[in-house]
Amino acid sequence: PTPCRPRSRRKRLCPRGYPSVRAFRPEHETQRAKFRVVTDGACNGNPGPGGYAAILQYGEHRRELSGGFRRTTNNRMELMAAIKALEALKEACQVTLVSDSEYVVNGITKQWARGWRAKGWRRSGKTVPNWELWQRLLELCEFHTVRFEWVRGHAGHVENERCDELAVAAAGGSNLPADPGYEQPPTPPAAATA
Repeated sequence: PTPCRPRSRRKRLCPRGYPSVRAFRPEHETQRAKFRVVTDGACNGNPGPGGYAAILQYGEHRRELSGGFRRTTNNRMELMAAIKALEALKEACQVTLVSDSEYVVNGITKQWARGWRAKGWRRSGKTVPNWELWQRLLELCEFHTVRFEWVRGHAGHVENERCDELAVAAAGGSNLPADPGYEQPPTPPAAATA
């Protein structure tokens, strides 16, 4: 959704009930708005039909989003969940992103993705799987200030369980679109900057 640009300081909501960051922040305040985001991905088979989901929380406001693809992998859906959540925030924000995917969390916090990018998305002489999603996620992490937290999946974390339900439901949807990055993987650039 496009961020709202209210003319007054009163609270208002963007289309589809999504809160505007600016609607809740005084004009003189320069600190980034703080969001809590919980994400999850699911795949029926691996590869198979897949889904992603995220819950975005800003103060008392909450938004759920989800989607799916006809043939993909679980790792791609875990990455896509984080990407779609961060892309939904049109202004630079301070984000705590909670995921049960060690693949996603470690890829960022242990600097794996930055290292892969610096080497032209190559690892042990081969193209890094899902490199185009890692590139998108790195760009979003450079736009926002993001702190990643890992939680154990299926361990009673309420928002994680809800994201799992949404992702599984999305994977089971009808007429799912193609995941072009999986079905026709792009070629990475020869070199990239760190």
